[in-house]
Amino acid sequence: MEAFAVERLTFGYPGSEKNALRDVSFAIRQGQFVTLCGQSGSGKSTLLRHFKPDLAPHGRRSGTVRYRGIPVEETDRRAQIAEIGFVLQSPDNQIVTDKVWHELAFGLESLGFGASEIRRRVAETASFFGIQAWFHKKVTELSGGQKQLLNLASVMAMQPSALLLDEPTSQLDPIAAGEFLAALGKINRELGVTVVLSEHRLEEALPMSDLAIVMEQGTIVTLGSPREVGERLRESRHEMFHAMTTPMRVYAGLDSPFECPITVREGRDFMQRLADTRPFAQVRDREQETSGRGKPAVRLDEVWFKYDKDAPDVLKGLSLKAYPGELCAIVGGNGIGKTTVLSLIAGLRQPYRGIVELHGRPIRQWTDREKYIGGLAVLPQNPQALFVRKTVETDLKEMLSGRKLDAAEISRRLAYVILLCDLEELLGRHPYDLSGGEQQRAALAKVLLLEPSVLLLDEPTKGLDAGYKRKLADILMHLKAEGTAIVMVSHDIDFCASHADRCAMVFDGIVVSEDRPRAFFAGNRFYTTAANRMARDVLPDAITAEDILQAFGTKREVYPPDGDSPQIKTTISRASNPAADIKSTAPAASPPQSFDTSRRLPKRTMTAMLMILLLIPLTIWFGIEYLDDRKYYFISMLVVLETLLPFVLIYEGRKPQAKELVTLAVLSAIGVAGRMAFFMLPQFKPVAAIVIIAGVAFGAEAGFLVGAVTGFVSNYYFGQGPWTPWQMFAFGIIGFLAGMLFKKGLLQRSRLALCAFGGIAAFALYGTLMNLSSVMMTQSKLTIEVVLLACLRGVPFDLIHGFATIVFLFFLARPMLEKLDRIKEKYGMLQ
Repeated sequence: MEAFAVERLTFGYPGSEKNALRDVSFAIRQGQFVTLCGQSGSGKSTLLRHFKPDLAPHGRRSGTVRYRGIPVEETDRRAQIAEIGFVLQSPDNQIVTDKVWHELAFGLESLGFGASEIRRRVAETASFFGIQAWFHKKVTELSGGQKQLLNLASVMAMQPSALLLDEPTSQLDPIAAGEFLAALGKINRELGVTVVLSEHRLEEALPMSDLAIVMEQGTIVTLGSPREVGERLRESRHEMFHAMTTPMRVYAGLDSPFECPITVREGRDFMQRLADTRPFAQVRDREQETSGRGKPAVRLDEVWFKYDKDAPDVLKGLSLKAYPGELCAIVGGNGIGKTTVLSLIAGLRQPYRGIVELHGRPIRQWTDREKYIGGLAVLPQNPQALFVRKTVETDLKEMLSGRKLDAAEISRRLAYVILLCDLEELLGRHPYDLSGGEQQRAALAKVLLLEPSVLLLDEPTKGLDAGYKRKLADILMHLKAEGTAIVMVSHDIDFCASHADRCAMVFDGIVVSEDRPRAFFAGNRFYTTAANRMARDVLPDAITAEDILQAFGTKREVYPPDGDSPQIKTTISRASNPAADIKSTAPAASPPQSFDTSRRLPKRTMTAMLMILLLIPLTIWFGIEYLDDRKYYFISMLVVLETLLPFVLIYEGRKPQAKELVTLAVLSAIGVAGRMAFFMLPQFKPVAAIVIIAGVAFGAEAGFLVGAVTGFVSNYYFGQGPWTPWQMFAFGIIGFLAGMLFKKGLLQRSRLALCAFGGIAAFALYGTLMNLSSVMMTQSKLTIEVVLLACLRGVPFDLIHGFATIVFLFFLARPMLEKLDRIKEKYGMLQ
């Protein structure tokens, strides 16, 4: 029986002329273990997300994805959630509760299971995955590997029949990744669950697979058993063969009559048989000692650090040096303190004991300008933290803004990093639309614009395909030749073995082992490369596939080995001497869009206006007149319900998606948080500004909803009272008016127009309504004189509120509207 069937699936993202998937067709049988592999940006994650309707990206689509013979989007909603599990790349992005056992129960509670059934399933799942020892722990106390295993267990507690995983081991150390993949294999073998895994690290995933699918530029290059796929890639000399397992790559480089090995165990047998039939030489050490040449660029001496005064020590006397022209790799398990070391070198954190020096000077003596202009550059583990603009090109230019560089120097640096990091086709793309590997390349280009003498890299190979790892290696070798000191934290031990000058293992807060790669990895039993585990009985000093091939008289693999690619050398040569500016060949970013181009107010908006202007004021009057202002909670809830009615009319019978409701909820939360953040300044609040932005971005009804909900929820912190319904109505009517005027074309998105409207609305509209409410709440008789007096007394406060709204709109309107335009376009919220 087919679990999934993909029929002529073609898909393109909004604003991109190029399709991410092109006429993809294949089938997956129930119970198969399938591995999707391919270069960064080949469409693996896009394809995987089409199997889960809630995660399917928005864009142009044709073709069909079937689950058990039924189009997946037509599958019963409960079946979509319970039967198709999905594990994300980042462990922290999927955890939603505070305790381990809460996380295991969360999905079952959401599906409405009874307490006894939840207890039974949670106990069974915890026992199956062996997590009883940390069952009651807080999730913040878990390592990265434990968090990812918890995510897997939480999904499996719902007993899915299909499990989708998007590069789940990319942030795990080798041992944790092996344990996670072993758990996947156990699920597939013992429970018969269909597993579809997108992965770059294929050493352990590929041997477990029944079906391997290789993708390139949105199409399927080949599919079949791992052995068949490897043979086809070898025969066609395809770049993806370099990503195959080490035994397969070694076999391809040797003229051997034996069968191609796939696993390390098969590779060991292959090596022994090969050694019995042909001569070989011991591995020659081609490494040169780089440490000790001049003064260290980075020095840590007996460094102690902990995050809180009462917290345990993370570093306990750690010492480390990195020299100019050297690549020093720091390895170790998740949560052991490797990233903390980088943050100390960068001066982002300070040790409470010990010395941290940069070029012989204590890091505390360096100013930010000295550190980050020609001195130090940091590539964080999450590359998205570096992106602040709408396109890759503008993001790169932003890095050089404000620096005293002439136009020619700026052009030279931009052309250099664009060529070096192969970004010519990505310049017009939004950074968040890139694949993980493409984001790594764009982030690396951004930090290289600083031309640093010390480069700190936190997991630089995360999300990179084998081809670009070779390109990255050549970039790093090029930087080393120019005298750059590179300190790299990595879980990719094969990359470290091939390219590092020194490797240091951090454990229990100190460097427990430090040596050149050959001596470092050849002496390890568990924390070593697949090549060393495969060949240690015959060639104990071999740590890479190239070492094995050279020992048997083959100079190189089927493809040029890392650091010896003519194409890459040519690119670096061009990048070193760019002759002209690089032109973007990607399509320009699409302009901001609105809901539609018609200026006519729809019937739902007219209906909402009547309800807002008549029904809600009538409700407030009813509370004052007949409930003596004492049932303000009841009146507030009525106002909320009446506010929701026109908003529901937006959907006109269709079911709203969670992402639409969440966006409005987040805007309300920002308004509440903003009001709380400025509580010490009377009337100086950002709420009106946030409400106006919501109305302009999502329409009049949404503007009223955000305003009313913000007023209601924020008063749980400031105090509920008879004034609450008035505040809800006042904030809401400002948002409704902003959306209506923008729809009619009477309010423009320019900073000046929004600030002018915001100042007038906050001063005149909000101020008048709240002054009127104070009179009605305190006076038994309403007269014009009393109302005018209340308005005059409220002028100072209203002026402050109007001025505050202008200030917040001046700084917030443009960036927030750009972000909301981006959200509407990407998630299909335009209509």
